[in-house]
Amino acid sequence: KTNYFILFEGARRLHVSAAFNAKAKVAMSRFEPGTSISYEKLHENIDIVRKRLNRPLTLSEKIVYGHLDDPVGQDIARGRTYLRLRPDRVAMQDATAQMAMLQFISSGLPKVAVPSTIHCDHLIEAQIGGVEDLKRAKEVNQEVYNFLATAGAKYGVGFWKPGSGIIHQIILENYAYPGVLLIGTDSHTPNGGGLGSICIGVGGADAVDVMAGIPWELKCPNVIGVKLTGSLSGWTSPKDVILKVAGILTVKGGTGAIVEYHGPGVDSISCTGMATICNMGAEIGATTSVFPYNHRMKTYLNKTGRADIAALADEHKDDLVPDKGCKYDHVIEINLSELKPHINGPFTPDLAHPVSEIGAVAEKNGWPLEVKVGLIGSCTNSSYEDMGRAASLAKQALDKGLKCKAAFTVTPGSEQIRATIERDGFSKILRDVGGVVLANACGPCIGQWDRKDVKMGEKNTIVTSYNRNFTSRNDANPATHAFVTSPEIVTALAIAGTLKFDPETDYLTAANGEKFKLEPPNGDELPARDFDPGQDTYQHPPAESGSVMVDVSPTSTRLQLLEPFDKWNGKDLEDLQVLIKVKGKCTTDHISAAGPWLKFRGHLDNISNNMLIGAINIENDAVNKIKNRLTGEYGGVPDVARHYKANGLSWVVVGDDNYGEGSSREHAALEPRHLGGRVILVKSFARIHETNLKKQGMLPLTFADPTDYDKIRPDDKLSIMGLATFAPGKPLKGVVKHGDGSQDIITLNHTFNENQVEWFHAGSALNRMKELQ
Repeated sequence: KTNYFILFEGARRLHVSAAFNAKAKVAMSRFEPGTSISYEKLHENIDIVRKRLNRPLTLSEKIVYGHLDDPVGQDIARGRTYLRLRPDRVAMQDATAQMAMLQFISSGLPKVAVPSTIHCDHLIEAQIGGVEDLKRAKEVNQEVYNFLATAGAKYGVGFWKPGSGIIHQIILENYAYPGVLLIGTDSHTPNGGGLGSICIGVGGADAVDVMAGIPWELKCPNVIGVKLTGSLSGWTSPKDVILKVAGILTVKGGTGAIVEYHGPGVDSISCTGMATICNMGAEIGATTSVFPYNHRMKTYLNKTGRADIAALADEHKDDLVPDKGCKYDHVIEINLSELKPHINGPFTPDLAHPVSEIGAVAEKNGWPLEVKVGLIGSCTNSSYEDMGRAASLAKQALDKGLKCKAAFTVTPGSEQIRATIERDGFSKILRDVGGVVLANACGPCIGQWDRKDVKMGEKNTIVTSYNRNFTSRNDANPATHAFVTSPEIVTALAIAGTLKFDPETDYLTAANGEKFKLEPPNGDELPARDFDPGQDTYQHPPAESGSVMVDVSPTSTRLQLLEPFDKWNGKDLEDLQVLIKVKGKCTTDHISAAGPWLKFRGHLDNISNNMLIGAINIENDAVNKIKNRLTGEYGGVPDVARHYKANGLSWVVVGDDNYGEGSSREHAALEPRHLGGRVILVKSFARIHETNLKKQGMLPLTFADPTDYDKIRPDDKLSIMGLATFAPGKPLKGVVKHGDGSQDIITLNHTFNENQVEWFHAGSALNRMKELQ
C-alpha cells in the first residue's frame, strides 16, 4: 500500500511524495513548518472512543474525539466534561491577530508549534471601490501590517497580505479539508464545515495555547442534527436553510452544541453553499457546524488544486460521515423542496420571515420599505456560484433596460474569486447594473463602511447577504434596519428598490414599459475554466528568522506591548461596585465596538475607551451614560471605570441573557479586566465570550435563579464569597448590598474546570502558561 504525505509547496499547487512512515498524512502546511493530522491516526482514535462508548458516533464526534490528546483516558460526556484536544491548524484575522501575536510574544516562546496563518481582511474600509480602498488601507494601516508581517516571519506564521481576501474564504480554498480540526480567532471560522471540517471560533488566548503546543480545552459539545430532505431549486438557496434554522433555534439555541447536517438533501447543496450554512451557524450560538464528506466536496477539492486530498478522503470516507444509528440530542427536519426564500431581521439575525411576507410585516411594524442599499458578498456569500447567480439576475435587468434602484455593492471573498469573476464577466455585469466592486475584505459586514447616503440617525433599510445585523453593526447608524438574505434576493430587491417586491410573484417594469418577471437565478457551482488565482499575496515565513525584528514603538497609538494582569490575592472579592446593569441584548459589538475602533485592536489602553459604550443602562435607558457612585456625576462607561480603578475600587457588570453573543473578539474580555473589572454576572453567556473572560482572569458568573437579576440595583455593591474553596461544580455566594443598608444573598454558578480555576488564581491563562514553563 502506498502512503502519501501531502504538502503545499507553492501558490495553489500540491506536490505528493511517498512517505517513509506507515501512516497516510495530510499536512496542510502551506509553507509553514509543522504536521497535521494523520487519517490513520484519526481512525485509530475514533476506534478507541467508539469501543469505549460502545455506540455509533456522529460525524462531529468522530472528528472532535479523533483529535483527543488522550483518547484512552479522556472523560467524555456531551455537555458536561471538558475535552483536551490537539487542533491541526490556527488561523487569525488581522484585527484579532494583533492581540493574539502580542500575547504569543509575551509567552516567550520562539516559534509556533502548529501551522498558523494571519489574514489581512478586517482593516480595509469600504469607501470608493476596491483598488482605491485597498491602496488607502495599506497607507493608513502600514504600522499594523508591518507588525503582523514581521511577527509572522519571526514566529513562523504565514501572512496573507491585504487584498488576499476574507479569512474564511482563504481557509476554504486552501486549508480546510474533510476531518481537519482548525481553530480561528473569528466567530465565523465554522465556514470550513462546508468542506467536512470542524472549524471553531475562539479568542486570541485560545489561539496562543494551540500555537504554544498546549492541548486546547473545549466543553464536550452536544450535537444537534438537521436532517435535510428534498432538493433546492428556483429562488431557494443554501442561505435559506440557515435563515430557517436561525428562526427555529434563535440566537442562543445552538449554544454548547455542534450542528450536524445530514440526510439525502445534503447532496443538492454545493460545497460553498454548505460553507454558507455553516458560516452563519455562529448566529445561533453553535460551537460549529459540519456537513458529511460527499461528491460536492470532492469536486471543490479538485477545482482548488487538492485532488490528492480528495483521493485520500475517498479512502477514509467511513470516518468522514456519521455512523449509522448515531443519536443526536435534538433533531430538526427541513424539506428543501418546500423551503421558501427567507429574509431575517431587522436588528437580530434570528427574526425570520419568508420573502413573500416581508413587505406586509414591514408595513405593519413601520419599517422603511424603500431599500437604500443592497450589499452582496462577505465571508458568508461570496463564492463563484453566489456571484454567478446574482449576475444572472443583473443581466436580466440590463436586458430590459433597468439598473438597480438601490445603491449596490459587491464584495469578492478572495483574490481568487475576484480574478475569476472578472475574467468570466460577472464583475462587469454587476458594475453595469449599478454595482460597486469593493476590496476583497470584510468591509461593510463588520462596520468598515464610510457610508454617505444617509445621515446618522436617519431611519432607513438595507439588505445584505451577510451574517449579522445587530443594531449599528454595518454603518454605525442605530436607525438602519438591516436585513440578511441570500445574494440573489439582495440583488432582486436592489433592482426593485423595495421590500414589497417578491421576485417569485411580482413584476418589474422594463424601460419600454412592458411588465416582466425575473426568471429564477442560475449559476455554475464552479468555473468551467478553473479558478484564476489572481495576484500572489502570500508571504511565507523564512526558515531562519533570527535576524527578523518585530518593533512596537512605545509612542504608538495602535500597538502596545502587554503587561501581565495581577494575580488573585487569595481573598474574597468584597464590595465590588456595580458599574452598569445592562438591559437586554448585549453583544460583543455593544461591549467592544468595531468600525472605527478596529484601528486600536493592538493597543489595549486605547481600545478600552470603547468598553460597553453601546450597552443600554437599565437605570436610564441610555447608552454610555452611567452614574459615578464616587462623584455623583454621570459619565461615559469607560471614564467611570477608569475613575474607579484609579481610586482602587473594583467593579462588576450585571447583564441579561446570552451576554457576549456575536464576534469572537477577546477585547470584550480584555477591556473590563484592564479597566479594573473583576466579575461579569449575567443570566447566561455566549460560549466564546465566557471562555475569553476566563482566559483573562475574570470571573464570569451566572445567576442560579435568573430572577435574582431583578434584585440587583444599579447603585449596589456585590461581594463574591467562597473563593478560598473555589472549585469545579461548586457555586459561589453573592452578597448584594443595597444603598438602604439591606442585603440579599444569592447563589452564583460558574462553569470553571480545574485548569480554568488555575487561570483565575494566576491572574490569566497566559500568566499560568508562563508559570508552567
